[in-house]
Amino acid sequence: MRIALVITPFDDHNLQLARQIGVTDIVVRYPGPHRTHLEPLVERVDRQQMRVSVVEGYLPLDRVQSGSGGRAQQIDQISSLIESMAALGVGALCYNWMGPSDATRTSDATPGRGGALCTEFDLAATAQLGPLDAPVVAEEHLWQNLAYFLERVLPVAECAGVVLAMHPDDPPLSPLRGSHRIMTNVAAFERLAAMDDSPANGICFCQGTFAAMGVDVPTTIRRLGRSIAFVHVRDVRGTPQHFVETFHDEGPTDMYAAMCAYRDIGFAGAMRPDHVPRLIGEEAGPEREAGYTMQGRLFAVGYLRGLIEATAKRSNAD
Repeated sequence: MRIALVITPFDDHNLQLARQIGVTDIVVRYPGPHRTHLEPLVERVDRQQMRVSVVEGYLPLDRVQSGSGGRAQQIDQISSLIESMAALGVGALCYNWMGPSDATRTSDATPGRGGALCTEFDLAATAQLGPLDAPVVAEEHLWQNLAYFLERVLPVAECAGVVLAMHPDDPPLSPLRGSHRIMTNVAAFERLAAMDDSPANGICFCQGTFAAMGVDVPTTIRRLGRSIAFVHVRDVRGTPQHFVETFHDEGPTDMYAAMCAYRDIGFAGAMRPDHVPRLIGEEAGPEREAGYTMQGRLFAVGYLRGLIEATAKRSNAD
C-alpha cells in the first residue's frame, strides 16, 4: 500500500512537505487531455522524488453521463488523456458518475474536535441550493450511458495499462437536487464490475461514502476486493441524509480492521487521506477547498502510516 496525496495549493512548498512526511504518490486534477498538459505536473513531482500515480477530478464527462450532444468529443478527450497517462507512467484514472454536482456538502464549518471545522451534509438544507442545472436523466439511462462509455474507453485503457476507478456518488442518495444517481450502494458496484471483466474496470473505494451507506466497511472491502484499484480513506458520522465528516481516528469505522482487509485482499495500490477538518490557523480559499487543507492531512498521513505498519507486522507475525 502506498500513501498518496492531493496537493492544494499545488506548489513546491507543499510538494516538499508531502515528501518529508513519507508520501510517495501524488494525485493530480485533470489538466487537459494531452501529454503537454500532464507532463509538467509529472516532472514537477518527479523532482521531489515522488510520482504522479492518479488523475482525479474535473473530468469532461457531463455530456457522456447525460447522453447529450458532444459526448463523442468527450470520450475522445478521455481516451487521449488515458494515452497521455500511459506515456508518462500514470496508472489510474479516478472518475465518477455524479454529473455536474460532484461531492455535495451543505456546510464546511461544522465544529468538531477542539473546534476544528468539519464538512457536513444535511439533505434538508439542499432545498436552499435548488435543483442542479443539468438534464434530468433516468437511472436506467445513466446505466446505459455508462455502458456506452465503458464499451469505448475500456479497450483504450486496457491497451494502455491504465485502470479506471469509479468513485461512488457522494452522498450516496438518489435523487439529489432533482438529479438521479446510480452509484449509491454496493450492489451498484457489483453491477459495474459485472459489466466488463477487463482489468481496467476498477473501483475507487471511498471509505467515507461506503460508511455513509451504512455497510460494514472491512466486510465490503473484502466483498469488492478484486475490483478495488484506488482508495480514499476518510470517515463520517451519521446517515446518508445527514452526516458530518470526522478526523480519521474518531469516526465509527474500525480503521485498523479496514487496513487489515486491504492487506488481506492483496491491495498494493495508492490510497489517499480524503476530506479532513480544517485546523486552527488555516484559512479557506479558492486553492484551499474544504476538506483539502494541509495541516489536517499531515495528521491523516501519519495516522495511515501507523496503521499500515501495524497491519504489516500482524501479517508478518501470521
